[in-house]
Amino acid sequence: MTKTSFTIDAMHCGSCTGRVERALMGVPGVQQASANLMARRADVEFDAPATPADLVAALDGAGYPAATGTARLDIKGMTCASCTGRVERALGALPGVTTATVNLATQSAQVDYVEGALTPDDLARTVTAAGYPARVKDQADAPAPLAQRQAAEANHLKRQFLIALALTLPVFALAMGAHLIPGVHHLIAATIGERTSWWIQMALTTLVLAFPGRMFLRTGIPALLRGAPEMNSLVAMGSLAAFVFSALVTLAPGLFPASVRGVYFEAAATIVTLILLGRWLEARAKGRAGEAISRLIGLQPKTARVQTPNGTEERPISALATGDILLLAPGERVALDGVITEGAGHIDESMLTGEPIPVSKAEGDTITGGTINGEAALSYRVTATGGDTVLARIIAMVEAAQGAKLPVQALVDRVTRVFVPVVMALSLSTFAIWLLAGMGFTHAFVAAISVMIIACPCAMGLATPVSILVGTGRGAELGLLFRRGDALQRLAEVKIIGFDKTGTLTQGKPALSDLLPLADLSETQILALAAGAEARSEHPLARAILDAAAARDIAHAPVKRVKALAGMGLRAQAKGALLWLGNAQAMAQAGADITAFAADAKALAAKGRTPVWMALDDKPVALMALSDPIKPEASAAIAALHRAGVQVAMVTGDTRATAQAVADTLGIDRVEAEVLPDGKRDAIDRLRSHGPVAFVGDGINDAPALAAADVGLAIGTGTDVAIEAAQVVLMGGDPQGVARALTLSRAVMTNIKQNLFWAFAYNVALIPVAMGILVPFGGPGLSPMLAAGAMAFSSVFVVSNALRLRRAAR
Repeated sequence: MTKTSFTIDAMHCGSCTGRVERALMGVPGVQQASANLMARRADVEFDAPATPADLVAALDGAGYPAATGTARLDIKGMTCASCTGRVERALGALPGVTTATVNLATQSAQVDYVEGALTPDDLARTVTAAGYPARVKDQADAPAPLAQRQAAEANHLKRQFLIALALTLPVFALAMGAHLIPGVHHLIAATIGERTSWWIQMALTTLVLAFPGRMFLRTGIPALLRGAPEMNSLVAMGSLAAFVFSALVTLAPGLFPASVRGVYFEAAATIVTLILLGRWLEARAKGRAGEAISRLIGLQPKTARVQTPNGTEERPISALATGDILLLAPGERVALDGVITEGAGHIDESMLTGEPIPVSKAEGDTITGGTINGEAALSYRVTATGGDTVLARIIAMVEAAQGAKLPVQALVDRVTRVFVPVVMALSLSTFAIWLLAGMGFTHAFVAAISVMIIACPCAMGLATPVSILVGTGRGAELGLLFRRGDALQRLAEVKIIGFDKTGTLTQGKPALSDLLPLADLSETQILALAAGAEARSEHPLARAILDAAAARDIAHAPVKRVKALAGMGLRAQAKGALLWLGNAQAMAQAGADITAFAADAKALAAKGRTPVWMALDDKPVALMALSDPIKPEASAAIAALHRAGVQVAMVTGDTRATAQAVADTLGIDRVEAEVLPDGKRDAIDRLRSHGPVAFVGDGINDAPALAAADVGLAIGTGTDVAIEAAQVVLMGGDPQGVARALTLSRAVMTNIKQNLFWAFAYNVALIPVAMGILVPFGGPGLSPMLAAGAMAFSSVFVVSNALRLRRAAR
């Protein structure tokens, strides 16, 4: 199965996405196709016999051509014709390459590719991986990035609107002045005359339709002729009907009875002008909606300084390879993922994780492209480039989620698919009904045009995707990555959220929590002896004691002849005595009587802590306790979820006593303890009896539960396996991200419902008004001009409402 994407600029409404999907699904071999109106992208999964060229041809045939580009590559190492063949085959195997021509003489290649599926840098990396180092020489016809195209589109629409406005205002003044200002009609009749006024209106309206309005005619008429009308078809039909009728009255008035000799040039011109205004405002709002992705893309620097045998060179990011040593100046942005090879300092990772506190880094620590260096000069070795970097994967995740369709979108798709043909039928029916009712041609004609204009399904098509776009972008800013768009809807519906314990609610590594001297040794002396012995141990709990000693700056006591005691602890020689360190069994072997302190040990165990005894010869000298500390943010996270009205459970493989102690501390409602990894799936099923379940985890053992839950949320500091199994990734280790993700998902779903209500209510309410249902009762009809204004306003309202999500989950 091959996956690819296409950028499609010709999609304008919800019905467009349906036609794109049906065109792609009609290609033999296509398994799935999903079009996204806001991202202007179609994602396709296909197998043989389908090819990218077949998909491009299908889109062209449907009237929605894919954006394409041409890139030229400089290639080294080609020595014969077989080399060019290998390069061409490597390029041709990429989904999204339509043609690739390699020239041996000039050591170059020209590649035609589909934008969205590939970038020129992808092409260069593919050729390099085939054994022929390549770099992008020229992007002869490379489409601009989406954000740049959206800005250009908004500027173009603004110019077209201003031109249309300048041409329409005189038409409107001549046609409507008599209705608005007494005496204007007589002034026109006494000066230029009514016929001349009509000629002026026709000339100006012709310019409006031929230039600013051409975009509607160029798209809408071919779609109508293909038998697949869409919103541009409605605008084109409405404005052309008004114009053609008025032009015939002007040119050949004798064809019509005196009673219907009226012109509607102002309706045709104003329809185009108002809808251009709506399109311009909508395009501006769409650009703001996609700002999150633009900011993410802008995080990566264009160049980096590379350490070479000949000194330091500044190279473009696309020319870097894994293993290169890069220099990082104070305050500079990290270019690519890597490992620090020299220096230590702090890295601001807030743009990726949403956590504001800079993270301490030293030699051997990983750093992520897009983050910002602190005040130290560092050098690091590149470990990932191109699409393999964390930033590139984050962008890909967010774009995939933005392109997804929520279950609620299925209803919208079904409605918009039949909406335009139904509206055209209603328009014709309106004309026929009023004509038969004896209201006259003029009234019937105006009502029919009003129906056609008012019912453009723009708002319905935008209602869901624009909210997803803004919501997932806001999530990325907060360090919440929705890998699948439908997780937004499913997370909003959950009634219970289960947490893994270790590494999710706790730090994931043991720490010394208690130290009780039992003899005349001080805490410093006890830790010095324990650290001296544990320094020779490989036991996981040894690190907790060593860290405690280091935190207090305590030097290790001299200890020798350390011997591990399987299942008990260890024994060593210290200060002329035998040092015993371990559990109660170790004390029994040492002959140390700990009966007097058994109650203390039992109390520690009841809190979920592990008692560790120390004895010198047969005398107990200390009781310590080790535990996995609860994350400082965990309590606030659980409280926030309770305030949101969801139950909280803990699913862990730890002992029931330890799990219950943590649950009691945090106020967790349900505990599933001593659960093996395979049993976590069953635990999720048991929790599901209370409603839809989300599960939060970080380890490999959590993957089955993450996959089994209605929504899986992975802590981003966890394993790749857990992240791949989840639908939502919390980039930081803060469990409060779960509450933020829940708040954001609910805000998105509320926003979508508001948008859908407005879009449907607007059409349900105004289509009958446009048809004239209120006229028999003395109520108003709806003029084409008002219909165009209302239609434009509805789309702008939906997009503007979605933009409020940029402040969600603060």
